[in-house]
Amino acid sequence: MKETTLSAMPPCFEKWCAKFDDLWKTKRKKKGFRYYLAGLLGESKRKNIAQITDNIIGSSYHNVHHFISKSSWSASEINERRLKLMNKCNQTRIRNGFALIIDDSGHRKSGNFTEGVGRQYIGEIGKTDNGIVIVTTHLYDGVRSLPLDVELYHKADSFPEGKEDKDFIKKPDIGLKLVNQTIERKYRPGIVLIDGGYGNNSTFLQELEKLKLKYIGGLAKNRLAVVINPNMGEKPTKKRLDEIILSLPKEDFQTVVLELDKPKTVWVATIQAETNGLSGKRTIAIVMNASSVEEATEIDYLITNSQGERVTGEWIVKTFSNRNYIEKFYREAKGWLGLKEYQMRKKEALIRHFVLVFTAYTFIIYQQLMGGLRKRYANKSLTTFAETLEAFLTGISYNFFSWLQNNTQLFAEHKANRGFVWG
Repeated sequence: MKETTLSAMPPCFEKWCAKFDDLWKTKRKKKGFRYYLAGLLGESKRKNIAQITDNIIGSSYHNVHHFISKSSWSASEINERRLKLMNKCNQTRIRNGFALIIDDSGHRKSGNFTEGVGRQYIGEIGKTDNGIVIVTTHLYDGVRSLPLDVELYHKADSFPEGKEDKDFIKKPDIGLKLVNQTIERKYRPGIVLIDGGYGNNSTFLQELEKLKLKYIGGLAKNRLAVVINPNMGEKPTKKRLDEIILSLPKEDFQTVVLELDKPKTVWVATIQAETNGLSGKRTIAIVMNASSVEEATEIDYLITNSQGERVTGEWIVKTFSNRNYIEKFYREAKGWLGLKEYQMRKKEALIRHFVLVFTAYTFIIYQQLMGGLRKRYANKSLTTFAETLEAFLTGISYNFFSWLQNNTQLFAEHKANRGFVWG
């Protein structure tokens, strides 16, 4: 059953919401916060305001829409409180030296009235289409996988002066802004993980180095590099990475098994090289999905400024594979929490929606780490987000069933207001 009511939510939901109560100035905003979170966490596959208010008895479209779009409150304050709550106890506290992952994600959006919408590359469908793109930061510390910050990306052609417009911000610059927000909280990442859209930007890498951060980033195959090999007598020359790989002997490649959702075997070799835009040598890993260049259908190039004995091909690819955690977050937040479903058009309201999705996601992660849902609504260990969410939904259905037995008339009126007869 998709319907529920706030008074029938599991006790842990109200305890979580109460931790934010001092940030709301009115009872209406406190109620709006609870309605929206309950809707995001509910059983319905649709998470827009119309569906949320259809499902939650006692809510109204007008009030919830006003809460998310027009009432005065700070999304950044909610986001900071969310992260502080995670740092309050040992089970949930973020460990130092975590991997900071930067990525962007797009989704389709029709029309042209929503801020940020336009024809741009949408990763989830693998092509250019009308949609919205957000840039996010995410952390993984070996136990906890958690979203940090989010910003909306605006394409250059949405501004009067295009790329020269003072309000246009490139994705790498948005990424740096979010990195600085992480550091301002005194969260110090051990490594920054970035795909080719950021790793291939030398200015972006230089800025990370100014912040004294280590990174592993993707490079384009046509990136020029000079291999530094002290044993070679010939003068080093600039070559494309996809040319350099052809000169590497097969025995230079090491077999590495990546423990992802499905184990994946790759072959990796490393070179010391100088590349345009960066002074000094860096380690570049060349990663293939087969044991030879001729057989490989996927070849990736990864650059890192980390140094020392640990910087082997195996360490680079295994560390970089932790980027999978932000991909998992996107799938879970879009599939179960309505990240890409909203009924608002202004940037402020969009950011509010994204932050509330982060808050709902963090609630489930918090419950998973604290073990409360396991004790009350499961007879097995809850080791994944999906399992923990299912336990929470079990709690909702149980509590709503109990509530329904004493409130049948109220439920019948709720259905009648929507044009249905419950009886």
